[in-house]
Amino acid sequence: MAQQTDTGRRAPLSRDRVLQAAVALADDIGIEALSMRKLAQELGVVPMALYKHVANKEQLLDGMVDVVVGGIDPPAADADWQSAVRQRILSARRALLGHPWAARVIQSRTSPTPVVLAYMDSVIGMFRTGGFSVDLTHHVMHALGSRMLGFAQELFDDAPSPDPGVTADASAEVARRYPYVTELAMAVAHDGESVVGGGCDDQFEFEFALDLLLDGFERLRRQGWTSGR
Repeated sequence: MAQQTDTGRRAPLSRDRVLQAAVALADDIGIEALSMRKLAQELGVVPMALYKHVANKEQLLDGMVDVVVGGIDPPAADADWQSAVRQRILSARRALLGHPWAARVIQSRTSPTPVVLAYMDSVIGMFRTGGFSVDLTHHVMHALGSRMLGFAQELFDDAPSPDPGVTADASAEVARRYPYVTELAMAVAHDGESVVGGGCDDQFEFEFALDLLLDGFERLRRQGWTSGR
């Protein structure tokens, strides 16, 4: 009887409820472990019930991306284009940092989802209303790349770090062959939690590159730059 009462009180299944539960489950167990079966168990339904709302795993992932991107703050009102774009992108970064799997899923999509398209349209609009030509805005989007959605693809996941098993002579040989890599790797105390290399402050590096780009975009706008030059 208690089980029947709980079932009767359970919120009706909907696409939004399915997607919200999928995001929470992926946050908990990781995107690799997420399956339709586990999601159905989490929701207390049979797997077939999910297919009324998402046709397959790919549609589920698309919807999860939309949930995350939908959490990005709206554009700041009455702000200059540079401040507005910066705020929007940093909000996107906060949204993705709350879901460590999201960047990988976004990268795996073959085309942007409706919510991602709406976000991109909003960012493009900030440049256009900020005085950027269509030509310059086109190249700005290429320069921003994934940074527009709050993440950047680094060249390598980890910076070189000393191997305890490597002899002093071998380490010296590495330093001789690659002096500048070694110099840079040894310049900071390493932090294993960084995703842009040991010792790097992820947020600082992201904002550093973003500000360089935005400042450069503004310089080109003022110059009336075109790709024909």
